Amino acid sequence: MRCPKCSEHKSRVINSRQGREGREVRRRRHCEECGHRFTTRERLDEKFPKIAKRDGRREEYARGKLEGGIQKSCVKRRVSEEAIQRLVERVERRLAEGGEAEVASDALGGFVLDELRALDLVAASRFASVFRDFKSAADYESFFAAQAEAAEPPQSAGPAEPAEPPER
Repeated sequence: MRCPKCSEHKSRVINSRQGREGREVRRRRHCEECGHRFTTRERLDEKFPKIAKRDGRREEYARGKLEGGIQKSCVKRRVSEEAIQRLVERVERRLAEGGEAEVASDALGGFVLDELRALDLVAASRFASVFRDFKSAADYESFFAAQAEAAEPPQSAGPAEPAEPPER
């Protein structure tokens, strides 16, 4: 591994740990030339499906593009970088487990929106405004109305039965 400080290839591993739910290996390294210590991360190179865009184009899945969109949605929100990374990993897991050769961008956006709703509703509304192409305040109103409706507990069918007194 090349040292980021002096670009020398001679480095040795000091410590290795599993990270991110066992899907990554984190290694602390020491450059034998300049003494600089640095961290590297290894991830499995998974094969993800192509993304079918609305206009008919097909694109390779790009983690950075997905991450960037989510980070823009979470600007000035109390959402940690770690939470965003876990969200991206859950979405990637859904993509990989689907086993499909191609996934519609609408489906991918739906996965992200589901995850963002659970994380931060304002961030989810920001993502939805781009993903669903909101044109007016009415679009936001219907988005939040749907969220409120989904959060309400189900109504009972009738009056509750009175509890029977305990037997003596």
